[in-house]
Amino acid sequence: MDVSIAQAKDDNIKAGKSGLLLISDNYDAFATRVLAARSAVRTLDLMYYLWHDDHTGRLLLQEVFRAAQRGVHVRMLLDDVNPRTNDSAYLALSSHPNIDLKLFNPSGVRSRGIARSIEVLLRLFALTRRMHNKAWIADDNLAIVGGRNVGDAYFDAAETNFRDLDVLMLGPAVQQTAQIFEAFWNCEDAKSIAELGSATQITNANLFEGSEADTESPLLIGIGDRGSIAEFIAASNDVHWVERVRVISDPPEKVRGWRRRSWLMKELLPIIQSARFCLEIVSPYFIPGKRGSATLSDLVGNGVDVAVLTNSLAATDVAAVHGAYANYRKRLLRNGVKLFELQPFSRQPKISVFGSKGASLHTKAFSVDDKTGFVGSFNFDPRSVSLNSEMGVLFEDEKMVAELRHRFQSEISPEASYRLELRNNVLHWHGCDEGRLQNYIHEPEAGILRRIMATLVRCLPIESQL
Repeated sequence: MDVSIAQAKDDNIKAGKSGLLLISDNYDAFATRVLAARSAVRTLDLMYYLWHDDHTGRLLLQEVFRAAQRGVHVRMLLDDVNPRTNDSAYLALSSHPNIDLKLFNPSGVRSRGIARSIEVLLRLFALTRRMHNKAWIADDNLAIVGGRNVGDAYFDAAETNFRDLDVLMLGPAVQQTAQIFEAFWNCEDAKSIAELGSATQITNANLFEGSEADTESPLLIGIGDRGSIAEFIAASNDVHWVERVRVISDPPEKVRGWRRRSWLMKELLPIIQSARFCLEIVSPYFIPGKRGSATLSDLVGNGVDVAVLTNSLAATDVAAVHGAYANYRKRLLRNGVKLFELQPFSRQPKISVFGSKGASLHTKAFSVDDKTGFVGSFNFDPRSVSLNSEMGVLFEDEKMVAELRHRFQSEISPEASYRLELRNNVLHWHGCDEGRLQNYIHEPEAGILRRIMATLVRCLPIESQL
């Protein structure tokens, strides 16, 4: 890193400012995690809702394992929602002397079968409460927080990929993130995999060694010229040094129904209601409910320009959530809230090396006026408000909010999203395909099964679980 850049970084941190870098590009998101793991010398603390056992999931797991081989102390906290057939990979990791692995809110029956099914039925409501947090912390010097889980769809390595957003942080905000990790790591709902009495045993702990063929992955080859994480950050001209930053989270006890179930929403709601001229919300799963709809409508009544971007039925990965959201569209449009829905196909000029073409929104963010922004794991839906634990980065900085708003405007362009309009009580979707304006009066490009699922959910009393 250039000496002058390093000195500027040190001066800003000493002044109590945090360095924030928005990461929207999926390849950059993968690269920052790899480089942070490779640059770590003391600790790696990782907490994730999902860590898929796919190409990118295994590549990142290998980077973590190699860091442990160098002597880095690794702590991994994963929600037990991860879809694994058994615990062999977890046990292999935790058998390494430098790796500690815990599962959050785990099922007591580790083997698949009737006993597991019975436990799910008996603990149905307890097991639906999950740790939705996402954080990658290296040496307590760098943290990555945002909407991305670990898996191919988050890093442009799948057929359909997520549009998502992370914040890479330096300075005091990293310590705030580390404190959140410690709270979850030490809570009684985080259980060591070794304590769960897994029925699956392993014969060796070398599960992640010797996979040199994976160094040929296009994702890793593309990182070859990035250097270290410090060089990656230094090469970016978009690091914002911000004084007013808070990394906030629900307490881990939220999953037990303790300590104000909607803690994070109670932090965010006054900020949203403080909007005076502009509120822009991005949420892939958007179910505002009656109170949320009233809040947004009241803001419009007070002269605030309110716009929401969510997934279209064709783009969403959870059709049931879209069905619940659909109940609020006409009400919101009548009251002046602007609605946009992401189109299901990426029409951006960039083509993935894996041949991906589909697009689905996964960003969770909002901006208030030109001064306040938020990026995190929090969806505007009942599950994030009342059931899951969530976290995110709240900041006040005009330049960074301007960057967030610029991204929003790009995402709601006619080439990327449909603009909804209510005409004679009939919904219309307006978009653009290869320069041609399109107008639909039914859910555009959505298959029959998705339409049926969404219609059924609209009639069922299950909104609180979505």
